[in-house]
Amino acid sequence: MAKSMYHYIALQWKRPYDGDHGILMKERLMEWRRQPSIVRIEKPTRLDRARELGYKAKQGVIVVRVRIRKGGRRKPRPNKGRRPKRMGVYGFAPAKGLQVMAEERAQKKYMNMVVLGSYYVGEDGLYKWYEVIMVDPNHPAIANDPELKWVANGNHRCRPCRGLTPAARRARGLRSSRGLKGTHKHKWKKKQKERELKKRHEASRGARLIAPDEIREKYHSEDLQ
Repeated sequence: MAKSMYHYIALQWKRPYDGDHGILMKERLMEWRRQPSIVRIEKPTRLDRARELGYKAKQGVIVVRVRIRKGGRRKPRPNKGRRPKRMGVYGFAPAKGLQVMAEERAQKKYMNMVVLGSYYVGEDGLYKWYEVIMVDPNHPAIANDPELKWVANGNHRCRPCRGLTPAARRARGLRSSRGLKGTHKHKWKKKQKERELKKRHEASRGARLIAPDEIREKYHSEDLQ
């Protein structure tokens, strides 16, 4: 069966730093380092991932490339007496991933836009780059699009801050699945069923014995004798 163009684009991004594509990526990174941290670009670098997230080459849809520094948070080393492990410098990592932070920075710069999603486009020893797909909810072309008009209906401000983008949902554990019983919808139904049955959590099972009333009365009568 014939493969589509998007199939071959995705193959190149399986190992982006090998072969001719690696030479191209090296040239791109040399150019991206000289640019500002947040840059609006004309078209996406990875067309297959952009289309999966809802990108369309039409008015009201833009692509923003965000550069973000790798690694954990930086804290100044205390100059007073402490043991090294009490310095609070090592292992001081943020609570969210770099991709979510890149989406939040793009949202902060373009506050009138709605973030659909983002994807990885490159990294070097110091930085990572992500491209963010954003949509203008007030544009007539978006309101008339049957696949994107949901952005114009309702309040969708700052979706990355509320954990609603695909990257943020993945960080919250809502997109990982080990079969049907690993999906978040199955987990929600299971928890609701446990609430209705008033079942205790499995970690507390066996912690204490809840005896029936008959056994309780029996032990109580024996104590009185």
